[in-house]
Parts: sequence; C-alpha cells; structure tokens
Amino acid sequence: MEFKTFLFYAFAVIMTLAALRVITARNPVHAALFLVLAFFNAAGIWMLLKAEFLAIVLVLVYVGAVMVLFLFVVMMLDINIDRMREGFWGYLPLASGIGALIVLEMGAVLWRGFLGVNENAAANAGNIGGTKELGMLIYTQYIYGFEIAAAILLVAIIAAVALTLRKRKDTKAIDPGLAVRVKRNDRLKIVKMQAVKEAPAAPAEANKEAAK
Repeated sequence: MEFKTFLFYAFAVIMTLAALRVITARNPVHAALFLVLAFFNAAGIWMLLKAEFLAIVLVLVYVGAVMVLFLFVVMMLDINIDRMREGFWGYLPLASGIGALIVLEMGAVLWRGFLGVNENAAANAGNIGGTKELGMLIYTQYIYGFEIAAAILLVAIIAAVALTLRKRKDTKAIDPGLAVRVKRNDRLKIVKMQAVKEAPAAPAEANKEAAK
C-alpha cells in the first residue's frame, strides 16, 4: 500500500468517526469540536486530491470563521440539552429514511460519474481545485456572479449589524463631535436674582440668645 493511499484511508476513517461523534455527543461544544476535526480531515483529503484551494477554503472559512462563531454562540447561550433531546427516538425512523435516501442519491450520482469517465479524465483532474485555474474562471467567466455574491454578503453583514445593534443607556461615553462644537453659553449661564435679607429672629428666640 502506498503512503498516499494510507493517508487517504486514515483521513477517511477519522473523518467518519468524528462525524458520528458530532451526532452522538451529548455536549454541543464537544459536537462542534468533533465537527472541526471532521473538517480538518476533509481538508486533508482535498490536499491529497491536489485541490489545495478547496482545502484552504474549508479550513479558513468553515473552521476559522463559521465554527468559531458557532462555538461562541453555543457557549454564550444557556441551552437545555435534556429538552433538546426530547422526542429524539420518535423522529429517528424518519431521519433514518431521509439519510438512506440521501446516501442512495449520492451513490447514484457517483456511479454515473464513474461510468462516464473518459480517457482525458486523468489529464483534466490536475486542473480541478487549483488556485490559478479557479481564479481565471472566477474573474473571467463568472465575474458577474462573483460580484453579485459579494454584494449580497455585504448587505447581509450590514443588516446583521443593524439588527443586533442596541444602544446602551448605562454607558458614560461622550460624543467627540458635540464636545468640539460646545460654546461658552452652553457651559455657563449667568442668572440675575434679587438679594434676599435674613428675617428677624422671633422674640422667644431673642430672649434665649440674651439669656445665654
């Protein structure tokens, strides 16, 4: 067995076990960490297939951004795990049927792909997943779709920030613009008032003072 084949089977076995632990883990944080392990092994398989761009995107986007955000949300929220697992066995037959259907569909697609392999497949396989080839396709043939996707993601980011932004009332921050535009009359106000004289003391209080 070649070393490359050994690495493929090693990555595949670890990724399969990690995927099973994602489903069976009782702690959501542990499930997310197992999912990170599955992503890393999938990236290793992509590297073996000489698809370095897909491997880098899988690590940077999913592991470096999506999963970190997911872990942050899971650790910040107070999740009742027992309540989440209520009715699990009731939905198990339906979930098993859907999973089996997906496996059969993927198997049919892969089998048709294996049957349609031509003689030039080995020559064309070297161009799949390469950064240069993908860059040429994205910025020439698919440039409009790429720009539209970028605009949609930008709008989504702005909308998420606008929806989640809340102005706190207990902060003591000041607006620098208002501090610069302040005037003298805003800080000091002179008020003219009439002088107030002290009232004369009562007779009883005057006698007490004289007795002292």
